[in-house]
Amino acid sequence: MRITILAALFLFISCSVQPQTEQEKWEAQAENITIIRDDFGVPHIYGKTDADAVFGLLYAQCEDDFNRVEQNYIWATGRLAEVEGEDALYSDLRAKLFMMEEEAKANYENSPEWLKELCDAFADGINYYLHTHPEVEPKLLTHFEPWMPMYFSEGSIGGDIERISTRKIKSFYESGMELPEMEALQLKKEKEMAEPQGSNGIAISGELTESGNAILLINPHTSFYFRGEVHVVSEEGLNAYGAVTWGQFFVYQGFNEKTGWMHTSTYTDVMDEFKETIIKNNGKLFYQYGEELRPVDSSTVTLKYKDGDSLKEKTFPMYRTHHGPITHQVDDQWTASAMMWEPVKALEQSYIRTKQDGYDGFRKMMDIRTNSSNNTVYADAEGNIAYFHGNFVPKRDTIFDYTDPVDGSNPKTDWQGLHTVDENILVLNPENGWIQNCNSTPYTSALEFGPKREDYPNYMSRDQENFRGIHAIKLLTGRSGYTLDGLIEMAHDPYLPAFEALIPGLVKAYDANPTPELEEAIEVLRIWDFTTSKESIAMTLSHYYGTLCYSKAERPEGMYSMQWVEYWGDDWDNQKKLKFLKETLDKLESDFGTWKIPWGEVNRYQRLNGDIRQAFDDAKPSIPIGFASGRWGALAAYGARYDNNTKKIYGTRGNSFVAAVEFGDKVKAKTMLAGGQSGDPDSPHFNDQAQRYADKEFKDAAFYKEDVLKRAEVTYSPGEKY
Repeated sequence: MRITILAALFLFISCSVQPQTEQEKWEAQAENITIIRDDFGVPHIYGKTDADAVFGLLYAQCEDDFNRVEQNYIWATGRLAEVEGEDALYSDLRAKLFMMEEEAKANYENSPEWLKELCDAFADGINYYLHTHPEVEPKLLTHFEPWMPMYFSEGSIGGDIERISTRKIKSFYESGMELPEMEALQLKKEKEMAEPQGSNGIAISGELTESGNAILLINPHTSFYFRGEVHVVSEEGLNAYGAVTWGQFFVYQGFNEKTGWMHTSTYTDVMDEFKETIIKNNGKLFYQYGEELRPVDSSTVTLKYKDGDSLKEKTFPMYRTHHGPITHQVDDQWTASAMMWEPVKALEQSYIRTKQDGYDGFRKMMDIRTNSSNNTVYADAEGNIAYFHGNFVPKRDTIFDYTDPVDGSNPKTDWQGLHTVDENILVLNPENGWIQNCNSTPYTSALEFGPKREDYPNYMSRDQENFRGIHAIKLLTGRSGYTLDGLIEMAHDPYLPAFEALIPGLVKAYDANPTPELEEAIEVLRIWDFTTSKESIAMTLSHYYGTLCYSKAERPEGMYSMQWVEYWGDDWDNQKKLKFLKETLDKLESDFGTWKIPWGEVNRYQRLNGDIRQAFDDAKPSIPIGFASGRWGALAAYGARYDNNTKKIYGTRGNSFVAAVEFGDKVKAKTMLAGGQSGDPDSPHFNDQAQRYADKEFKDAAFYKEDVLKRAEVTYSPGEKY
């Protein structure tokens, strides 16, 4: 009888506790989440658990710009050709060479439980958005999976993998050849001509601030609209504010109440190429490694690509040695590319970073050593400022030159583990009271109080300065009494040191060879103070002249970018200088009817729609911008794309998300976002920060709940109408 009753009870429980459907699970989790949009549309996401906060964060990102969330994962997972066509096949092949879907799934399954929960929440947040927004039509990804974040590598979409040339991959996997010399030269020139990519990070000790608190400048230079501004909070200790790359589930550059972190692209050597000696034996491939022959890991992958209205397929071989995948050929030898590829540890580090409450915890987090492509500038409420130059540095035998491909058959060229964080370049609380990195040499990060070049192996960093670094040092040296507003003003200082190096030599060339048709332009340049503004005609002349130098002037071997400009300003042939100025005047007169055109008439901001690649139009409204390219030393970088079929210049990258943060008893911050929070042209937050961006009018960040509520525009849970 007792057994019968127990069986009946078990049957009752089994029948009454039905497993939740996916929709019911989403709806139940959404009840734990509140999203408050402030007066600039910034989402403040509050969840009971970290997983709840991640669910809400991804849901809110999709509301703001699902197009970019989806695009990032189409690219990262190697499916871009299914949307963009055959030209994207080698981007997809590059992704597959480093990780196939099965490996991503295995990485997810082998993750610690807390990370798996966050990955689950990532997928659930996006999928619930798609479920509640049936009007949204994805280009390709109709369902997101929890293993997809494994493709984020060390945090920032792109990162190291983008440094591997798809042209070289195509040349090798399509024809088994090296990239032809002329194409290689063209690739090199395109890279040199491209707008400099990088960022500014500045940390200032409380000894130099008006309040006595440390302050931090977070100033990444990315393509516009590359990151949204978010604030994500949980009852498990998460409270992070800053910039998130679309589709990430953690704040990539930002701050919490006690710590702040800013990443700049590093010159640390974190990637190497190994030339392999390939031997074919009985139809199988082997590679020489010391005295042994090791089998080449060979497989195939079939990729789909869009062709008109249909999908076609193309199958590629894939080859790998213990150094990494074979990506191209050098000196008729197959060459493997080695880089950091620890997806699980990288995601752990990226998330753990956001929850640290002081230097000790932050420093311990850096011991994970997977933040490979970036330096980190740091400040905190304890008053510490710090700079970590790289975070993943393989040990090498310094008898080899790793700036070129090395002999993979020699075991001595192999990486010998990783340097510890203490062995890496690290600056902590220097006596001068400030730290700067603008993608320049780390050896001037704190002037004489910074690291010493002779203390480190060559591969730790290139010792190259740039004009942004020169500019930052000039502004920081001997200065005190900083405030947040003062830091913002300094970060927009209009001086352009590149033109102080370039233009006086042009004026001297004219004085030695007076040419009447150039006289008026020379006099404009002669009295110029090398500062940019919307009203400056000299700025227009100098930008076009300098750009022409980059495009056509000779570049002596052994020099880098800043040295080229100095060479063109000093030692370059005088007649060529004057010839280039004449070409500059002719270009401006042809495009605008006069060379006497103020910079703001030429240099414009325009956002017409939510497309990832904007189609600019001179006939449509735009805003004048007084900022200039980082190439010329502008801290507030404003870079352009030049294939627009327009006469005016339109900004596409540079200052995007910017924050100035002060740490004390309470954290204070002011922020700016290029354009606005939303990618929807019908949203009031599509372009509501554009004029503020041009006018350097930052907004106060609402960090504390009481401030968020005062500025609340709308409050809702995922699934409710926003």
